[in-house]
Amino acid sequence: MNELAPITHGDPIAPVILGVTSILAFAVIGRVAARKLRQPTVLGELIMGILLGNVAWYLGFDLITVLREGPRVFDVVNLTLAGAPIEVVANSIFGPDSAPEIVRIITGPHGGQVMQVAQIVDAFSRYGVIFMLFMVGLQTNLDEMRDVGADSLRVAIIGVVAPVALGFGVTRLLMPDMALNSDLFVAATLAATSVGITANVLQEMGRDKSREGHIIIGAAVGDDILGLVLLAVVSGIIVSGSVNITEITTVIVVSSIFLIAAGTLGPVIVRFAASVLGRLDIVEAKMFTSYLFVMLLAWMANLAGLATIIGAFAAGIVLHDSYFREHVGEADERVVSIRELIMPLEVILVPIFFILIGIQVKLETFLSWPVVTLAAGLLVVAIVGKLASGLGAFQSKSRWVVGIGMVPRGEVGLVFAAIGRTLGVIDDSVFAAVALMVIVTTLIAPPWLKLALAREDGERAAPVNPP
Repeated sequence: MNELAPITHGDPIAPVILGVTSILAFAVIGRVAARKLRQPTVLGELIMGILLGNVAWYLGFDLITVLREGPRVFDVVNLTLAGAPIEVVANSIFGPDSAPEIVRIITGPHGGQVMQVAQIVDAFSRYGVIFMLFMVGLQTNLDEMRDVGADSLRVAIIGVVAPVALGFGVTRLLMPDMALNSDLFVAATLAATSVGITANVLQEMGRDKSREGHIIIGAAVGDDILGLVLLAVVSGIIVSGSVNITEITTVIVVSSIFLIAAGTLGPVIVRFAASVLGRLDIVEAKMFTSYLFVMLLAWMANLAGLATIIGAFAAGIVLHDSYFREHVGEADERVVSIRELIMPLEVILVPIFFILIGIQVKLETFLSWPVVTLAAGLLVVAIVGKLASGLGAFQSKSRWVVGIGMVPRGEVGLVFAAIGRTLGVIDDSVFAAVALMVIVTTLIAPPWLKLALAREDGERAAPVNPP
């Protein structure tokens, strides 16, 4: 006779609260440490995630063991609920080495709670990525980009083509047995440039309004846009299962149509929402409109076969505060910008994403020499490819500074790698190699850029000796 588990009177959501809060607490520690050391906050959160993931896994924490495996764990649960034997499913997904541990956790007495917490952490991290790309789009000033448009466009194109081509070549050379789809995705992770990290350094040095600053920021945004299109193309190839010119053309056309439609119909939707919600408090109207709009475009991007972050980025470019001005009274002192309203969500959710990415970096994979060589190869081409982009700044004498400013990969590179891991084209070892490339480029770029700017300022200030 089976015995029922004793009924408890505790709130079933309590383990979720504890788990998510603990993850966020470690993210805060990483962020504070990074600020203390004057490093980008994303770096502190990522490294804290790596430490947490590997130490807690070594100590046998079930939640961390599950989080390390990413969305594949949820596939085990879904297929098991569909009627497949859990041992068979786990073995097919994780292999004979890791499958028994995953099965033990899922079928254990606390398996339900562990999976519940893991699911919520994963969902929060996905929301974090959406809001992060939305904020990047929101801070994209198209007017400033137009002033240095030609230089920025050339730098952006070189900054995508060079590292992607070099990355594809290095991956094929060092990992000849890896599938072509995986090579393409690894190469795509090298395309992005971290707008936030570079912009922060330029602002600290008082060069964010300079021509070089505008070129770098414009090119970094251009890199993200081109990288997102590249991501859509590569993802389309992976989903279709073949490199087909028709499929590639279809993805490019769909991406273009989606972006054009977002730019054309988006303002109409926002104005309509602003008028409908005009009776509400202006803060409520802005918050509801912004949240619903970004989620709508993220969902529509996914419906079109694109990544949700493409929709989020497009929503950020389309949305601005002018749509709500006619609904704001002149004496209303509580008017805040969309950026100020969305920032609290980003501040809470984005660190969870970076902690989760760090948790999924398995340090034991670096015990393999091929992984170490791949990481080193990716790092070299990641730096060289972006330095070469500075050659596109024809109207600037600071091509070296522009190239260095394009080096850090930061958050967007990690987003690409995470998507590749979710699609199953990047395994644990390759994911770890890409993460190491992102960490090193993010770590070396700020001091390198500061040194280059300081040296340039010194040369400009040096007196010219008369003949």
